[in-house]
Amino acid sequence: MSQTNTGIGHLIGAVDQGTSSTRFLVFSSKTSELICFHQTELSQTFPKEGWVEEDPLEILESVYSCIEETTKKLAAKNIDASAIKAIGITNQRETTVVWDKTTGKPLHPAIVWLDTRTVSTVDKLINKTPNKCKEFLKPKCGLPLSTYFSAVKVKWLMDNCSDVQAAIKDDRCLFGTVDSWLLWNMTGGVEGGVHLTDVTNASRTMLMNLNTLQWDEELCSFFEIPMSILPEIRSSAEVYGKLNKGILQGIPIAGILGDQQAALVGQNCFRKGMAKNTYGTGCFLLYNTGQEAVQSSHGMLTTVAYKLGPNEPTVFALEGSVAITGAAVRWLRDNLGFIKEAHEIEELAKSVDNCGGVTFVPAFSGLYAPYWQTDARGVICGLTQFSTKAHIARATLESVSFQTKELLDAMDKDSRIPLQQLQVDGGMTANNLLMQDQADVLGIPVVRPSMLETTALGAAVAAGKALGVWDINPDKNISGITTFTPSIDEKVRAKRFKKWLKAVQRSMQWEDKDDE
Repeated sequence: MSQTNTGIGHLIGAVDQGTSSTRFLVFSSKTSELICFHQTELSQTFPKEGWVEEDPLEILESVYSCIEETTKKLAAKNIDASAIKAIGITNQRETTVVWDKTTGKPLHPAIVWLDTRTVSTVDKLINKTPNKCKEFLKPKCGLPLSTYFSAVKVKWLMDNCSDVQAAIKDDRCLFGTVDSWLLWNMTGGVEGGVHLTDVTNASRTMLMNLNTLQWDEELCSFFEIPMSILPEIRSSAEVYGKLNKGILQGIPIAGILGDQQAALVGQNCFRKGMAKNTYGTGCFLLYNTGQEAVQSSHGMLTTVAYKLGPNEPTVFALEGSVAITGAAVRWLRDNLGFIKEAHEIEELAKSVDNCGGVTFVPAFSGLYAPYWQTDARGVICGLTQFSTKAHIARATLESVSFQTKELLDAMDKDSRIPLQQLQVDGGMTANNLLMQDQADVLGIPVVRPSMLETTALGAAVAAGKALGVWDINPDKNISGITTFTPSIDEKVRAKRFKKWLKAVQRSMQWEDKDDE
């Protein structure tokens, strides 16, 4: 029995391929309601210090598995899978995949966005620039030279992986961020798969010109990356191809957005001056700057927010990126054994009234915005015999609040219009202690929607719009919100932040390049 013509309207599927898990979610195009979903956790490997890898084939298989399990859940609700009219993809962005287009097999494990193996590659590239400036390419691509972005990872692979070198020489190599890898496989792979990406993901590579929205010859030449391995750049909402196998075979894949841009769309931040912060493995604050690509002078990134159709305007955003937030909780769980499940950190942290003088700067992958210090490393300051794992757990949550404040302070300076409230989403926002602390640290209200799956929703919106079955209303109010208001005075707030900044300074220049 199909419920297509009942109150839920057409259904849109969304692949949400994140750093730590993959999900397939189904939404109503009429109400934006989440109908059902399935999630599976991904394994990561850490072959050397600072290296973070994932298996591209496991990523792909997890997508097919989640689609299959979600359709079973639909059937249990007496909803036929044929009600799904399109699929959108949202993905971890800078994670880099290279594969052989003749065999379809990866040439190397996926190098995850927060991997820091490219520190020496970044140093060499900075030394190539006039005045040895890490922001030399920023006017063109909006990004500083950093271990974060895909082009640096591709350069490392070209310099260090013989399989990649041989595949490029034989014109067998394809490069893509995770969206491209999934799309190529899901539309046929070696049997006619399409090699495409969207403007939001392309804007995270350092190879796309923000003015032309195309791959830039000078940028590619700087990194010595052949343009033949790059996917074609398209808008974020159009039909790219059709799913070529499984229960949803034949359904169009019609939306692609990098995960943080998808959350901006899912939060309905369609007006200039609106902003959202997503709390996941890392933390990402995006501020809609309209059709102007604003260059930051305070350590923020300039990125494409969305382009919802080939003939639609391109909207840009300023972004502040933090590498380690939820990943620090995972570290407490997996490496130190403080908790068995990630959600347990809230109760552990609540078991003490404060962090007992402990400050934790989780700079495991260096410091991203606003510092861009690749040589920073994680530090825990203020330990005494009084300190317990509960104090460290609370300091871990506080580190998320403080890092977000640094982003917001920089964003306020760039925009010159301080935010009056912060819209939030992502898995960590279910933590009420963290959300209250975030409001206390920022001194402005923090607004959390009842539906936290805004990243996947954004991908569904893009795909639904491409098929004309999803109406976008910039004036629509998000229902079911919870607002956390500040509960401490400015003096206490300033004192806490001053101690945080002191600890950040201690984390810097920890990695001695002479020791490498």
